[in-house]
Amino acid sequence: MKKHIPNTVTCCNLISGCIATWFAFQGRADMALLFIVIGAVFDFFDGMSARLLGVSSPIGKELDSLADDITFGFAPSAIVFDYLRPETELLPYVVFVMAAFSALRLAKFNLDERQALGFIGLPTPANALFWGSLIVGAGDWMKTAPFIGPNLSLVILAGVLISCWLLVCEIPMFALKFKHWGWKGNEIKYLFLLSSAVILAFFLIKGLAIVIAWYVLLSILTNLSKKQK
Repeated sequence: MKKHIPNTVTCCNLISGCIATWFAFQGRADMALLFIVIGAVFDFFDGMSARLLGVSSPIGKELDSLADDITFGFAPSAIVFDYLRPETELLPYVVFVMAAFSALRLAKFNLDERQALGFIGLPTPANALFWGSLIVGAGDWMKTAPFIGPNLSLVILAGVLISCWLLVCEIPMFALKFKHWGWKGNEIKYLFLLSSAVILAFFLIKGLAIVIAWYVLLSILTNLSKKQK
């Protein structure tokens, strides 16, 4: 019985992604984001339950990637698609390349043994949370912003293409995995957590997009610092 528990949790992630996608196409980006977050919670606990129960399996690994591409690839693409659809007829369809690159990133992750303690490229949940929170928290503002508003479609599509590159690039990014709780060796992680709490307190939901952007920037700065030593 216990061998089915992790896969059941993974399927809950997949179902959350399907519901998020439905809400996205209905113009309910807020509810879509909520179900992406719910999917992220299930995604966290499926791997944990598999390790705790000692029932990890190849099929679980493949199922997890499939669920993640729906929840963190297709659903956020649908959010951005619905957001851009009133602006132009053809360009919004380009955003679905983000779902394809998310699938590519997940396939690479399954084969890449370097990502046990960190990530190479932007994790798909982080990318999904960025776009969901950006549209929900700052979507109305972007439509009226001085530079962004008149060029909204091009700005968003440029951002999508940057996201696609970040998903599959060879930039190491830290993971919030702690071998111990001491300060030494965890400085970057604690700095990120503390600064993220401040950002979210001030900016609320739109702060989540800022946190993800800060995560990418901090990862890049950390790598540059290591190379200079």
